[in-house]
Amino acid sequence: VLPSSSEGFGVAEKIVLLTFISAVILMAILGNLLVMVAVCRDRQLRKIKTNYFIVSLAFADLLVSVLVMPFGAIELVQDNWIYGEMFCLVRTSLDVLLTTASILHLCCISLDRYYAICCQPLVYRNKMTPLRIAVMLGGCWVIPTFISFLPIMQGWNSIGIIDLIQQRQFNKASNSTYCIFMVNKPYAITCSVVAFYIPFLLMVLAYYRIYITAREHARQIQVLQRAGAPTDGRQHHPDQHSTHRMKTETKAAKTLCIIMGCFCLCWAPFFITNIVDPFINYTVPGKLWTAFLWLGYINSGLNPFLYAFLNKSFRRAFLIILCCGDERYRRPSILGQTVPCSTTTINGSTHVLR
Repeated sequence: VLPSSSEGFGVAEKIVLLTFISAVILMAILGNLLVMVAVCRDRQLRKIKTNYFIVSLAFADLLVSVLVMPFGAIELVQDNWIYGEMFCLVRTSLDVLLTTASILHLCCISLDRYYAICCQPLVYRNKMTPLRIAVMLGGCWVIPTFISFLPIMQGWNSIGIIDLIQQRQFNKASNSTYCIFMVNKPYAITCSVVAFYIPFLLMVLAYYRIYITAREHARQIQVLQRAGAPTDGRQHHPDQHSTHRMKTETKAAKTLCIIMGCFCLCWAPFFITNIVDPFINYTVPGKLWTAFLWLGYINSGLNPFLYAFLNKSFRRAFLIILCCGDERYRRPSILGQTVPCSTTTINGSTHVLR
């Protein structure tokens, strides 16, 4: 965004920033790579439809950490942009494209889980066909181009504020140049609505319904337990199986709260400021812009932990990869399982959130 030239960082601040930013970039690269490798190597993970969205999300976040974060970090620490005006436009376009793609993937994951948990299994199979998944994934990558490369390369975002941008691009006192990305009011509203507010609204509605459904399942299971009745039509270990279900649904509801909380914490400050700033004559301090932007970048490093590391099947796959195929972490035999690892929970929710 725009580190104001009059607000340069001191030496101590730069050291702290560089250490922190390096940790964020490293966490994002390793975490997202691990997710992609795990799905490629584990056949069971490839069978779950939600994981196609998670792999594509990991790829988008990996590109953010490789193509966007390092250049932003270099400019932030050096207090100077040395790569030229054209690459500034390319880097800015990639920034908007990839971060928007990441957010749209989160929205698609929420819709996929909504259909899997809140609808009957037959409805989920009809809704989430391979063709529909491909269309949704394509939309996650195509839609962001209409608010990134197209308008930025054409200069639509700078209409009416070109003089202000040129004034902030060069600091005569320090002889420094900056990669300034400022937006006019129409672009600020359009970009923020497409990239954040619409996906945010869909995620809130989907996860609210999932949370209500999970609580209702847990309540029903508790009632059945008190009545001493089995929680499904099968005759094996009803108490143990119902307890496992209740724990699964409760954990699912808690996980959804963590997901939404992290998403809002990371991206809401930036997109609120993005809309407000043009209407207050671009008076938001540069350091505040930088802090909000990197808070959003941190979300790309958190996504592997939120969407994969909290999943038991992913954790097992990670341990196999990190421990070089140690047999202790191999998937147990089907004959030895006490709780089925299938989609037989209420409305197929275990299949998605287990």
